[in-house]
Amino acid sequence: MSSDIQGLKPQEIWKYFYSLTRIPRPSGHEEKIRTFISEFGRHLGLETIVDSAGNVIIRKPASPGMENRKGVILQAHLDMVPQKNSGKDHDFKEDPIEAIVDGDWVRADGTTLGADNGIGIAAAMAVLASADLQHGPVEALFTSDEESGMTGAFGLKPGLLKGDILLNLDSEDEGRLFTGCAGGLYGKTVFRYTSDPVPEGYTGFRIRVGGLKGGHSGMDIHLGRGNANKIMNRILYDGYIRHGLLLSSIRGGSLSNAIPRESTATVTVHAYNAELLVKDIAKKARDIKNEFSASDPGLVIEAELVETPRSVIDESVFFAMLKAVYACPNGVMRMSGEIPGLVETSNNLATIQSDDSTINVECLLRSSVDSARDDLRTMIESVFDLAGAVSVFDGGYPGWKPDPESPVLESMRKIYRENFGKNPTVHAVHAGLECGIIGATYPALDMISFGPTIRNPHSPAEKVHIESVGKFWTLLADMLMKVSEK
Repeated sequence: MSSDIQGLKPQEIWKYFYSLTRIPRPSGHEEKIRTFISEFGRHLGLETIVDSAGNVIIRKPASPGMENRKGVILQAHLDMVPQKNSGKDHDFKEDPIEAIVDGDWVRADGTTLGADNGIGIAAAMAVLASADLQHGPVEALFTSDEESGMTGAFGLKPGLLKGDILLNLDSEDEGRLFTGCAGGLYGKTVFRYTSDPVPEGYTGFRIRVGGLKGGHSGMDIHLGRGNANKIMNRILYDGYIRHGLLLSSIRGGSLSNAIPRESTATVTVHAYNAELLVKDIAKKARDIKNEFSASDPGLVIEAELVETPRSVIDESVFFAMLKAVYACPNGVMRMSGEIPGLVETSNNLATIQSDDSTINVECLLRSSVDSARDDLRTMIESVFDLAGAVSVFDGGYPGWKPDPESPVLESMRKIYRENFGKNPTVHAVHAGLECGIIGATYPALDMISFGPTIRNPHSPAEKVHIESVGKFWTLLADMLMKVSEK
């Protein structure tokens, strides 16, 4: 089980990654991991700072004779995305992650693994603890709350960092160097409603959409995977139009930066139409499962009888919500005209959740072009405004513009070629790396992002390729040794 990963190579990284699997660290609940990292730095006798935004900064002096080298900042984030399979008993705020060696990969047992960004944290820890690596001045920057708002990066004060080069350890494709990323914007929409009593003679059902792969709402958005909120909306819309189905409650998706894998709705319909509703849902399910047979072969759509709810959402608001969600754009909006294969602009219709008086819809908009992001915002806002809802867009973060003349990029290319006999590829990424935010505060930094191969981040199918972790470590260690003089 988890302890098996301690025997993997390079042991310098895996032993620390194992320790991270023992420490709960979901976004917004990073007290334990922050304490652990701070105590780690102080135990090594290194200068350790916890700033007002909850970031941890640990400074290690240069190796003897390398004091004149450029200072390097190793940057990773403390938190992980908490996602689990339905039926999996796991409390991300209390329980350790059960990591499993599965052939050439390490994965978790029914939950996210936390390789995003645990491998980056572990690599920075290994550098700080090493007595053998040769390097100039090193700072490790462990940022807080990256996955749910990048508040640590936003809260980083000018003048706190001393380095010249920032190595972001939060990429997920070994052999690829990343020099740019998309910016993002969070959209929150509220439908307000009054509850109505359930009409006489109505029967209750629970409809569930599940078994989808989900994934990272930036890195995986181009793969065409099913969105549980969109699929559930199709089922509810058809049930309302054909059989007068009414909605009592809905809960779909859980995080803005994860493609929603599951949605559950409690509904009611006149008993006369109950059998027809079940048959139509089964037929609709077959059609939808056929559409997603390649991308999401595990898709499940089912309906079961439950106790009839006491109240339902006002019918006019329910129908307005159905139409708005149907019309709301989701997925890739435009591909980059400059970088082949790169998504320029997208939206993730992330969560739809009701409470006693509101239905709340959340989206995460991404784009490497600010004007395209703003156009998408207006599009989404217009859809929900026409449906009578109120939308607020906030928490925007800047993108990171590629610099093809970057000295650190040229150095990394050369070092990769020397170690592995081939050239790395250079990319921008359709995800929100903290480089854009940090670079806005520290514009003189020369930045690059790289990492091992991680698949299906932000989902319980997350896994990290063992061999790629070794290559990632080799590249990092050699880069630190060969960094240029000031």
